[in-house]
Amino acid sequence: MWSPIYKHFSTPKLIMSACLVIVAYLLPYYILGEDTHIRVHDNLDSNIVWYKLLVESGQLFSPSTLPNVINGLPRSTLATPFDVMVWFYVLFEPMTAYAIGQTIMRFGAFFGMYLLLRNRIGTPFISVGAALGFALLPFWPSGLLSIAGLPLALHVFLNIREHGKKTNKYNWLVLVLLPFFSNFILTFVFFLGLMGVFWLIDWIRFKESNWALFTAITSMTVLYLAKNYLLIYSMFLSEGFTSHRTENDLGHNDFSETLELFSHNFINGHTHDMAVHTKIIIPVIGVAFLVAAYRNLKPKLLLGLFIFNALIALWYAFWYWEGWRVLKDQIMILNTFNFSRIHFFDPMIWYICFALALWVLWKYLRFGKVLVVALIITQCIMVFNLNEESKYSRIGTPTFAEFYSEDLFDSIKGYIGKEQSEYRVVSIAMHPTIAQYNGFYTLDTYNNSFPLKYKHKFRKIIAPELEKNATLENYFDTWGGRLYMYVSELGKHYMFTKNSNEELENLNINSKALSKLGGDYVLSALPILNNEENGLKFERSFENSKSPWKIYLYKVVA
Repeated sequence: MWSPIYKHFSTPKLIMSACLVIVAYLLPYYILGEDTHIRVHDNLDSNIVWYKLLVESGQLFSPSTLPNVINGLPRSTLATPFDVMVWFYVLFEPMTAYAIGQTIMRFGAFFGMYLLLRNRIGTPFISVGAALGFALLPFWPSGLLSIAGLPLALHVFLNIREHGKKTNKYNWLVLVLLPFFSNFILTFVFFLGLMGVFWLIDWIRFKESNWALFTAITSMTVLYLAKNYLLIYSMFLSEGFTSHRTENDLGHNDFSETLELFSHNFINGHTHDMAVHTKIIIPVIGVAFLVAAYRNLKPKLLLGLFIFNALIALWYAFWYWEGWRVLKDQIMILNTFNFSRIHFFDPMIWYICFALALWVLWKYLRFGKVLVVALIITQCIMVFNLNEESKYSRIGTPTFAEFYSEDLFDSIKGYIGKEQSEYRVVSIAMHPTIAQYNGFYTLDTYNNSFPLKYKHKFRKIIAPELEKNATLENYFDTWGGRLYMYVSELGKHYMFTKNSNEELENLNINSKALSKLGGDYVLSALPILNNEENGLKFERSFENSKSPWKIYLYKVVA
């Protein structure tokens, strides 16, 4: 039954078939366009709007500020102008740019993993199948090749390590291009650090320097530093600003909570780097170890990578252990930089392990070939069904167009009747990026970094609500990346459609502090019943048939 699949498919046919599956995976973005359902968290609520605001600001290369956000968001907190994704937003509409980014991510992940496995796995079917499964993973959308491109980077560096000066010129071309499609701080600072460790180990073992590998590491590092010149300029060459991240106070888990986090991360992964490895990949690896033991094999690479992933999960968990506070409180970089992000290596390592384990079953288990084919197909179906349109339409997430609801917010703009630069708004029970996308100047935001002084000023507005909810107070004070108009009775929920029955009865904000910061209007997705007590005058509500929101407009009169 299964034999034709692996006996009669040549490698080119396997690759072509995999590419067709990827095309099918991508079709909703191109057919549905803005009617596609896509991820909200760290996507619709942030990165997409950051790119849009940056492009519209006309300050791609400027070290200045963006006036649209928090009365002046430092330009250095947004993407570098040498980020390829920025230029997709320059050339295309946001949803088109997003679709192009998804396309590059998927094909980059596939061919990178395939090339990495091709000469290291005994059968093309496993190499192509594991690579396809990897390419269909629900990667963090705005990462481009930051996570999806790690196998390609590893393939290139292993080639350079092995062949030195004789390395094919295309490897060097990929090395030069990758920094413009990926993020240094997110993943490649760790990748290059590990490559540096490999170079050092080789130097100690073989008593000679691999200058080609050293050159590759140095060259890519220099390219990343040059790409991020605005960040470096703001840190070392200008007066800059004190980031809110200096007040980060993360990591208070006790030992049992730390072990629980380790277990969760190892088995389920992180929301930004899900490998979907629990149901099939981990059991397959377990069976491969049993087969290896029975056959008296020593799968050193499989065992080593499996242990390495466990150590990554352990490091991730212990990064939030209370015992680290002693060092974090003394060494600023441990507070401001998230060293646990090495966990973004997880998907790559899991799928290399998957391929190695499948090869053991393929070669040493009776009926192993049939089993391997079934396992690969099942895994690929599982991850294919996690494509954004399928996943987020099932759970009722708004489409791209619905989320930003441009027609609805045009009505609000028209009602206010002034240039948007002349007034400031905040949002309640909704993400402030929706207002930002529609051109409003907002005092609230979600960004990776912003001035600490502004965080303190903004806190005065929501202080009464934070006092009522210890969870929200801790969330804001120990991290604070989301400068939101928190409401105690809503908690950390920011999406309420017009079908919601929620009403805000006990809102308590400091309207004088809001007015002092420049606030003129409040956009609320829920009615505020005690608006007058909060110095807010109800203007009117806005809704239409195409939008999931009903927006209540209040004027600040405090």
